[in-house]
Amino acid sequence: MGQLFVAELLGTMLLVILGDGVVGNVLLARSKGFDAGWMVVSTGWGLAVAVAVYAVGGISGAHINPAVSIAFATIGELEWGLVPVYVAAQLVGAFIGAVIVWLHYYGHWAITEDKEAKLAVFSTGPAIRGAVPNMLSEIIGTFVLLFGILAIVNAFESGVSQEDLRSAFTAGVQPLAIGLLVLGIGASLGGPTGYAINPARDLGPRIAHAILPIAGKGGSDWGYAWIPVLGPIVGGVLGALLFSVTLAS
Repeated sequence: MGQLFVAELLGTMLLVILGDGVVGNVLLARSKGFDAGWMVVSTGWGLAVAVAVYAVGGISGAHINPAVSIAFATIGELEWGLVPVYVAAQLVGAFIGAVIVWLHYYGHWAITEDKEAKLAVFSTGPAIRGAVPNMLSEIIGTFVLLFGILAIVNAFESGVSQEDLRSAFTAGVQPLAIGLLVLGIGASLGGPTGYAINPARDLGPRIAHAILPIAGKGGSDWGYAWIPVLGPIVGGVLGALLFSVTLAS
């Protein structure tokens, strides 16, 4: 169990270092990648997922996302007793990753005037605020994520067992395929909310934003924070359930 915790922590830490890192590169003043655009952000997040899956997939399955862990447990592909271990590791890893991103861009916070851009490096926010449409966006995005993950694994592995799921993501091109899936979700569905599709990826860095002495920061938008937590969990469970009753081998 300790090895699973460490693997999920490190995998989620890598995810956030690279994922929040690319957002910082695009949004923070005088960064070399400043204003590079949405496709750079989407590509960076997709590659972040692929790297994290390659790194720890053979140990923990590289869920790196509470929505994945809860969805897998719902369809019987993860023991429910392991879910708190996975989720705790993911939250801690995401927090640590966000702290590292803050340090990496340390010289850029004070010269970036846009407080919303600073928060966006750490966590997501809606383009047009509304609880129902924002929730639907996160549900749909994470529905596609879980359905797509299971489809990718099913394409390479017939009758995947719980043990297989801990290693299936590390072989050959599977991690890259999952990264491309995340890139596609960002490019196609990321506009309304910034596609958190991962409660830990949003909540851990949001806590870091609230705690860290970030120069010139504003609020952490806690009134919105429940949507990128609840929406992905609902969407992930629905995506996994639909795949398991329709297309699972």
